[in-house]
Amino acid sequence: MTQTMAPPLPSLVPETAPFSDEQRAWLNGFFAGLVSLDGAGVTALSPEQNAALMPGGAKNEFGDADNGEAPWHDQSMPLPDRLKLAEGRPLRRRMMAAMAQQDCGQCGYNCEDYSNKLVQKTEERLNLCVPGGKETARMLKSLYEELGKSPAPAAKGAAEPAAAIPAAAKSAAPSRDNPATATFLARTRLNRRGSEKETWHIDIDLTGSGIDYTVGDSFGLFALNDPALVDAVIKALNAPADFPIGGRSLRDVLTDGVSLAPAPDMLFQLFSYLTGGARRQKAKALAVGEDPDGDAATLDVLAAIEKFPGIRPDPEALIESLDPLQPRLYSISSSPKTTPGRVALTVDTVRYAVGKRHRLGVASTFLGERIAPGTPLKAYVQKAHAFGLPADPSVPIIMIGPGTGVAPFRAFLHERMATKAPGRNWLFFGHQRSANDFFYEDELAGMKSAGVLTRLSLAWSRDTPQKFYVQDRMREVGRDLWSWLTDGAHVYVCGDGKRMAKDVERTLVDIVAQHGARTPEQAVAFLAELKKQGRYQQDVY
Repeated sequence: MTQTMAPPLPSLVPETAPFSDEQRAWLNGFFAGLVSLDGAGVTALSPEQNAALMPGGAKNEFGDADNGEAPWHDQSMPLPDRLKLAEGRPLRRRMMAAMAQQDCGQCGYNCEDYSNKLVQKTEERLNLCVPGGKETARMLKSLYEELGKSPAPAAKGAAEPAAAIPAAAKSAAPSRDNPATATFLARTRLNRRGSEKETWHIDIDLTGSGIDYTVGDSFGLFALNDPALVDAVIKALNAPADFPIGGRSLRDVLTDGVSLAPAPDMLFQLFSYLTGGARRQKAKALAVGEDPDGDAATLDVLAAIEKFPGIRPDPEALIESLDPLQPRLYSISSSPKTTPGRVALTVDTVRYAVGKRHRLGVASTFLGERIAPGTPLKAYVQKAHAFGLPADPSVPIIMIGPGTGVAPFRAFLHERMATKAPGRNWLFFGHQRSANDFFYEDELAGMKSAGVLTRLSLAWSRDTPQKFYVQDRMREVGRDLWSWLTDGAHVYVCGDGKRMAKDVERTLVDIVAQHGARTPEQAVAFLAELKKQGRYQQDVY
């Protein structure tokens, strides 16, 4: 009978740890008994365990041993699952897990920086994460209470407080908190008659604004609430439109100062102070995120007031209970090299019905129907964190952007055309119907004829009985996609992050596995390496 020797245990102690070979061997055996084993081998120590083996614990610039990995940084993951992955991490990391994970910049930061600023107490506003909504705001409030009266952890090498910086050194560049004035020029409908969508090409004049941008950036603007909704709220309050609020009228503050959707927790808390009995209990339940009537998700400010008839809060108290009106961000669909002094956006208008009321997207309908040409608006540019053309213009690029996701790729193509970049360009675009929803059709055809657009792959979800999407088209040309990847192509994805972006990523994994002769695990690792190298970038929402 032949005795089989067991394979040696993989090292669980980092090679950089200051131990002798004998100490490392003993520690490996000890830790192997503490971690789970399976057919694939030993589960490695967590980053925190590895850090704990370093003398005094390996500390980062925030004074904790967190290694910076963020497995929860996935916007399609439910918040409870993200928080579970962040259990045991420092408070700033758990705060990051509570964010919407979009790195959209609407708060003025990315998710990680916003959480760091909160913990350092250089940012006090807990309701800036627009895509995270009330769910994120509630969790941040709960986590923020852990800070208590403890001093803020200052990062090593952090800049002096703003007050200590000489006035001349402070930047006057337009920003979220220091917007400039641009001018609305025009809107052009991109859908043809018969489309189920309403999408607009928007042109904005930047002359004299001090705003500049590069392709890949996003444009932030401060829209105004719908006047009809403002009037309805004033009527429901039974208050005079000119009621003074901080030197302004109630109408003005409701128009440009506060958000009217969704109804914030503080509004329900205010209602609970003004009523009693069952209605008070209902208001208190809504204030802590409960849903006693199954309609919490549909309650904007007007619907909340109507839900509690007879309660008429003082207008000033109502305004104090509402969230500030946040800016909206849109991917820029132009290049400053082809249209200097202007910026273009590609905007879907949002309209939907709740009961007998028609609801409107604040910024999308502001741009799509309410603002008149020549009207000034407050705006700024949110610089892209990691979404831009490769530094080498000869590198091929693959762009995947259905619907309004085509916006940044129109900008990329204009940029590559203006700079005569030699790299090949491949665009995947899709929408509902080719006859009605082919955005920039003539423009893209011209670029293809000129050789700027090397390949154009289209997918129409409503032109055939069976829905057909960009990821289906990708599978059809998988061998060619793999060839472009082996040639060093960068991949860009823009659009819906909860469905499309995930489907595209799964499709790419399958393509790498099939045409790159890899196992599924190796294909996932291949895509992860592309992301690490900056060759796979996303602008998703």
